[in-house]
Amino acid sequence: MRIKVLYFTDKGKALAERLKVGLTGHDTVVVPKGVPLAFVCGDAFADNEALVFIGAAGIAVRAIAPFVKDKLKDPPVLVMDENGSFVIPILSGHVGGANSLALELAEVTGAQPVITTATDVSGAFSVDVFAKENGLRIANREGIAKVSASALEGKPVTICIKDYPPAEPVDVLIADEEAADSLKGTAKIVLCPKKYAVGMGCRRGKSFEELRSFAEEVLRDNGIDLSDAGCIATIDVKKDEEGLKRLSQAWRMPLITFEAGLLAKAEGEFSHSDTVLEKVGVDNVCERAAVLAAGRGSQIRIKKTARDGMTIAVAERKK
Repeated sequence: MRIKVLYFTDKGKALAERLKVGLTGHDTVVVPKGVPLAFVCGDAFADNEALVFIGAAGIAVRAIAPFVKDKLKDPPVLVMDENGSFVIPILSGHVGGANSLALELAEVTGAQPVITTATDVSGAFSVDVFAKENGLRIANREGIAKVSASALEGKPVTICIKDYPPAEPVDVLIADEEAADSLKGTAKIVLCPKKYAVGMGCRRGKSFEELRSFAEEVLRDNGIDLSDAGCIATIDVKKDEEGLKRLSQAWRMPLITFEAGLLAKAEGEFSHSDTVLEKVGVDNVCERAAVLAAGRGSQIRIKKTARDGMTIAVAERKK
């Protein structure tokens, strides 16, 4: 995760530097004092970057207020006091991951995490976290509150993943997109497996901005909504490619990688490139990676599209 830490005093700066060192596994950036908050927050919301404010909660609330739009799309925002005593998630605790990030910050600093979301406080089932962890799209978002209310009352949460429609009403129904609208009356919430896997390849050093602009243009031109894509897939030698890592965070989907030998075993007819074969050991990355990520029986929905050292293909999972 890319995390931007903001501070306002020398004491806050010292804590920010501790976080940068201690948050291993994340790309943590300490924002210099004096950079306009509107600029930092606007970029963070556009790119789904976590914000950690070291200072008063009121400063954070006022800074992010113009950008807050959607609980399922807003990035995680947290506040810490400059003594490092408390860490408080204030936005996107579940889907954005602010609650889990608060626990990491607490581990690094010894701070007390202050979690306020009702399901976490009560140890109850959280359907939006369940959807996120299993790569499912929420078809009717109003159902989140309904399922949470049942869980908070201590009632068992029933889940159906097989019968269409279920023999009796359930709390959570996992169904294909095509059936979602007709099945909403049989469940409090309907979750849909995502249709597509996005395969990508790129020349080393391609920027996040270039990759995002290219990929979103191709998806848009082919009528594919990002909410229907479940992952970005590529070859393992690209696992540390900064542009792809940041794209996966901005899109809120995992970056999945495959070894060349496994890509070569993907079933189907794919574009061939001698140059790619010579460089990475397999003749095509984006199409083969997309098919493997989408699963057995999947088919290419968008064939290899290339531009300026970047490639993209999309595979559709078997229905």
